Amino acid sequence: MKKALLALTLFCGQKLSAADAPAATPDQGITQTLVMVAIAMAFFYFILWRPEQKRRKALESQRSSMKKGDRVVCMGVVGTLSKIKEETVVIRSGTSEIEFLKAAISDVQPGTGAVEDKE
Repeated sequence: MKKALLALTLFCGQKLSAADAPAATPDQGITQTLVMVAIAMAFFYFILWRPEQKRRKALESQRSSMKKGDRVVCMGVVGTLSKIKEETVVIRSGTSEIEFLKAAISDVQPGTGAVEDKE
């Protein structure tokens, strides 16, 4: 210990003693750590998780209230709903019809409800 203090004194140019070293208290360290973890958890909840839950819930309610004739955006394809099945929907875009999973729909806009059947 004396050799380490002597080497440190020579290196820093200051006179140090063992009494000058700060005493670490384990209670303060764990308390500060727990406070920082709690702040981080609150940050993640209010900034990331909660808004995402609200957005997901709103999108799910839009998907459940879809009806024939609504305009939807599905994986970048914009079209009009022509058929709604249990797990999928059929979207008419231009002259073609494409079947998508309901989970792939990212936006629903109410339409006129009028879709002319092409058979």
